Amino acid sequence: MKLLITEKPSVAREFAKVLKVNAKSKGNYLESDEWIITWCVGHLVTMSYPEKYDDKLKQWRLDTLPFLPKDYKYEVIERVQNQFDTVKELLQREDVEEIYNAGDSGREGEYIQRLVFMMAKPNPKAKIKRVWIDSQTEEEILRGIKEAKDQSEYDSISDSAYLRAKEDYLIGINFSRLLSIIYGRRIANKLNQDYFAISVGRVMTCVLGMIVSREREIKNFKKAKYYKIIGEFENDKGSFKFEWKVNEKSKVFNSPLLYNENGFKNEDVAKKFIAYLSGKEAIVTDLKKSKQKENAPLLFNLAEIQNECTKRFKIKPDETLDVIQTLYEKKLVTYPRTDARVLSTAVAKEIGKNLNGIVKGFKDEETRSFINKMIQEKYSTNIIKTKYVNDNKITDHYAIIPTGQGYENYESLTYLQKQVYKLIINRFLAIFYPPAEYNKINVTLNVENETFFASGKVCIKRGYLDILKPEKVSNKKIDSTEEKDDNFENINETNNSNLEILKFLNKDEKLHQKDFEIKDAETSPPSRYNSGTIILAMENAGKLIEDETLREQIKGAGIGTSATRAEIIKKLEKIQYIKINSKTQIVTPTQKGEEIYDVVLQAMPDMLNPKLTASWEKGLEMVAKKEIEPDIFMQKLENYINAKFNKLVVKM
Repeated sequence: MKLLITEKPSVAREFAKVLKVNAKSKGNYLESDEWIITWCVGHLVTMSYPEKYDDKLKQWRLDTLPFLPKDYKYEVIERVQNQFDTVKELLQREDVEEIYNAGDSGREGEYIQRLVFMMAKPNPKAKIKRVWIDSQTEEEILRGIKEAKDQSEYDSISDSAYLRAKEDYLIGINFSRLLSIIYGRRIANKLNQDYFAISVGRVMTCVLGMIVSREREIKNFKKAKYYKIIGEFENDKGSFKFEWKVNEKSKVFNSPLLYNENGFKNEDVAKKFIAYLSGKEAIVTDLKKSKQKENAPLLFNLAEIQNECTKRFKIKPDETLDVIQTLYEKKLVTYPRTDARVLSTAVAKEIGKNLNGIVKGFKDEETRSFINKMIQEKYSTNIIKTKYVNDNKITDHYAIIPTGQGYENYESLTYLQKQVYKLIINRFLAIFYPPAEYNKINVTLNVENETFFASGKVCIKRGYLDILKPEKVSNKKIDSTEEKDDNFENINETNNSNLEILKFLNKDEKLHQKDFEIKDAETSPPSRYNSGTIILAMENAGKLIEDETLREQIKGAGIGTSATRAEIIKKLEKIQYIKINSKTQIVTPTQKGEEIYDVVLQAMPDMLNPKLTASWEKGLEMVAKKEIEPDIFMQKLENYINAKFNKLVVKM
C-alpha cells in the first residue's frame, strides 16, 4: 500500500480525485486497493511550554532563566488529537510500503509534516518520499508523485524549519519573561493595571518597532514652508513654464538663504531674487528629446498582491492570503506563499498551456478582449529572455500565476475571490503585451547664470497599460519622506500640453521673459503604514540597513517569510499592540505598543533593528542551502541569548 498525507482535507480530496481513490471515507482517511490518503488539519504537533520540562518553570522567575533545553519536548495539540491518532495509526501500518509526504511545498509545510512523522514514528520498513508541487492541477499532482524524491533530499529545509521554530520559541519565552520581571510593574502602573506581561518576539517586536518609529516620526515632524520660483518665457510660438534650480554658478550657491536646491526660506528673499532676474534674457542651453519604454511590472508574489488587495479592496493581508489559498485549492492559481516575482525557465517554456487554458475556460468578457488583442496583434509568448524569467531569483516557488485550469470551480467563488483572481490574470497577461512608450523632452534655460528647467512626457503607445491601467503610469516608487509639490508636478512630468509647446524650442534660442511667480511649497511627513505597505516593508527590510556591507550580505532577506508575515500583523493586532482601521487599513500603535517599544529600546534595542531579524533569517536560509551546519546556527543563537541575559541582569 501507498500512504499519502496532505496538510488539509480539501487538498487530500484533490489528490484523491487525481489518483482515482473513489472509496468512501473511513473516518479520517480514504482507502482504495492501492492508496490510502489522509491529512493533517494544519499543525497537529507543537513545542511544549517550559512547565512540561519542570513544573517549577511555570512561574516566571529570574533564577530559572535563560531557559535553553538540550532536548526539546513536543506534544500533540489536544483539539486535533483524534486526527493525529488516525495519521499515526496509518503511518505505522505494516502493509504501508511507501509514504508520500504531500504537505505544502515550503519551509512551514515541511515543518508541519516532519513534526507528525517525528511523533508518530512511521513503519521503519516504509520508504518516505516528498511530493513538491506548484499547483493543484491534475497534471502537476501526477508529476509531483511521479518525481517524488526521497524525503532525505529535503532534510536541510527541515533543519531550517526546526531552527526557525526553536529560535522564535527561545527568544519569545526568555525575553518575554525577563522583560516582564524587570519592567512589567512599570508598564502596569502606566496603564493603570495590577499586572502586565510583556510579549516580545524575534519578528513581531521588530515590526512593532517599525510602526512605532514611523508614528513618532510623524508626530515629531515639523512642517517647513519654502518658496519656489516659476518663470514663464515665450517666443512667437507660445509661452513655456520653467522652474528655477540652483547651480554652482548661481549667485546664491551654498547660500544660507536657500531651503533646498530649488526653494528659499523666506518669501521676501524670493521676491528680491525675482527682481534681480527681471528683464534678463533667457537662452536655451540644453534640449533633449527622447523616447522612453516602460515594461509591465513583474508578476505577483504574496507580499505584492497583499499590498495590492489592501489598496484596492481595503482588506488585511491574512484575508488576502485566505482568498488566494482558496484559489490555489480550487486549481485556479499556483502556490501562493512565494517570495519570487518571476518564472523559472522550465515553466516559461510551457507557458502556452496556461494561456490556452485561459482562452478555453475563462469567460470573462474583459479578459477575453485582452487575449483577443494578443492574438490579433500576434504578441509573442516567448518570454525566456525577458526580466520575467530568472531561475536565480526563485527559491521554493515561482511567482503566482493562473494555471489556466479549475474553471469548473469559478462560479462557486465569492465576488472578492473573483476580483482577486482577475488581478492575478491581468498581471500575468500584461507581461506578454508590448511596453508602454513615451515621448519625453527636457529643456534647460540660462538666465544670468541661473538655470531654469522644464520637462514633458506623453504616452504615445499604451502597450501593457491597456490591461493594468494603473493610477500612475510610472512604476517609479517615491519615498514617503520625499518632498512633493503637486503644482510643480503639473508643470513638469505630467503636463502633456507643456510637452507639445516645448517641441517648438531650439538649442541656443533666446526667449523673452513673460512673468515670474512664487509658489508656496511645504514639506510633508512620512506616510503611515497600512496593512499592505507594512507587509512590503517587512519583505524589503534588508534595504533599511545602513551598513552597506551587511546590507549586501543579507540581500533578499526580509523580516519573516511570505508564509508568516500576515500572521505576525494579525498577532500584533490581537494582543493590542497595534490598531488597524477597518475602512482605511491604516496601522497605528496603541499606548500599550508604545510602552513595549520604549522598554525594548532601553533594554535590547537591537531587537527593533531589521539588521538582527534579517540576519537571523539569512542564517536560516543558509542552513536550508547547506551553507552552514544547523549546530553552528544553534550555538550562535544560544550565545546571543546568554550574552543578552548577562548584560541585562547586570543592569538590574
